[in-house]
Amino acid sequence: MKPNPPPLKTPQTQNASASTSAKANPQWQVLDYLITLVAVVRFDGQVLYANAALEDAIGMSRRTIEAVDFADFFVDPSPFRQAISGARENAFAAIRYEGMLKRVSHDAVPVHVIVAQGMQPNEALVELLPLEQQAKQEREERLVDQALANKELIRNLAHEIKNPLGGIRGAAQLLEMDIHSKELNEYTQVIIHEADRLQTLVDRLLAPHRRAQVVADLNIHEVCERVRSLIVAEFPKGLRVERDFDTSIPELRGDREQLIQAVLNIAHNAAQALSDRIQAGDACITFQTRIARQVTFGKQRYRLALELHVIDNGPGIPEAIKDRLFYPLVSGRDGGSGLGLNLAQTFVQQHHGLIECDSEPGRTDFKILIPLP
Repeated sequence: MKPNPPPLKTPQTQNASASTSAKANPQWQVLDYLITLVAVVRFDGQVLYANAALEDAIGMSRRTIEAVDFADFFVDPSPFRQAISGARENAFAAIRYEGMLKRVSHDAVPVHVIVAQGMQPNEALVELLPLEQQAKQEREERLVDQALANKELIRNLAHEIKNPLGGIRGAAQLLEMDIHSKELNEYTQVIIHEADRLQTLVDRLLAPHRRAQVVADLNIHEVCERVRSLIVAEFPKGLRVERDFDTSIPELRGDREQLIQAVLNIAHNAAQALSDRIQAGDACITFQTRIARQVTFGKQRYRLALELHVIDNGPGIPEAIKDRLFYPLVSGRDGGSGLGLNLAQTFVQQHHGLIECDSEPGRTDFKILIPLP
C-alpha cells in the first residue's frame, strides 16, 4: 500500500502553526515595541511573526500575515527571494535593497529592506524602513537638533547683549542730565528708547527658559477655548473662529499656561496673515482636535497622541521661509519679531511633542502632536 500523502496546509492550519510558533518564542514579542516594520521569516519565506508596526503598515492582522510567503507582499518579489536564498546559504550577514511594499486599500509604499540572519539557524529577520517615514524621522531629528542649538545660541546671545545694554542706557541717561539742549536731548531719548526696545526683545528671547514648568492635569479644549476668546476679542469683526473637537480626548499632563501661549502664538500669526480676508469678512480659523493612534515622532512610538490643528484659510506661508519657519527672528510679516512660532515650538517640545506645518494658498494647517498617557 502506498503511504498516505501529507495533509495540505490550509490558511487555517498555517495560521495555527504560526500562532503556535509565536507562543513558543516569546522573545519575538519585544519586536512590538519597535517603530520599524519587522518580520521573522523562515528560509522558505513563510512569515513566523509580524510586529505591530508591520500590521499597521500593511493593513492586515498578524494572524493573516503569518504563515504567508512574505515575498508576496512586495510588488517585485524576486529581490526578496534572492535575499532569503543568500541568508540560507550564509552568503552574507545582512543585505539591503529598495523595494515596494503592498498595502491593503492603499498604494504600495517604497521601503528600505534589510534582511539579516535570525536568532535561529533556519530564520531570517526582515526590517522595513518606509522611505517617507525615514525622511520624516530625519526631518524631526533636524527640528529637535535645531531647537536645541537655537536655545543655546539665544541664551548666550541674549546674555551677551543684556550686559552692555544696561550700560548704554545708563550712559545715555547721565549724558541727558548734562545736556541742556532740547535738540541734543532728542538724540539721547532715541538711545534710551532703542535700548528699552532691545531689552524687551532680549527678555522675550529668555522668557521660555526662565520659568519652570507647572505640570498638572489639563483639558486641551479648555486651552483652545481660552485662545479662542482672546482671538475673538482682538478681532471681533470679519473673522470666524470655529471648533471641531473630539470630546473623547482624555486629559493630559502639561503646563496650561505654556500650551495656551503656544496655541495663541500660532492662532495670532494666522489671524494676522488673514488681514485681507478679515477686511472681506470671510476669514476663518478652525481649532480641530483628534486622537492619533500608534504614531511615531521624536524617535519614539506612542500608543496615543493628541493632534491639535490650527487651520486658517489665508494666503499660505511664503516659500522663502517654509524651511526656516521655526527659526528665531524669522518672520513673513513686516514688523514681525519672528519669535512666536519659535516660542511655540519650544513650549510644545517641553511636552515631548512637536509642531508640523502644511501650507498652500487658501489653507495653512499647524499640527501640534503631544503624547497622551
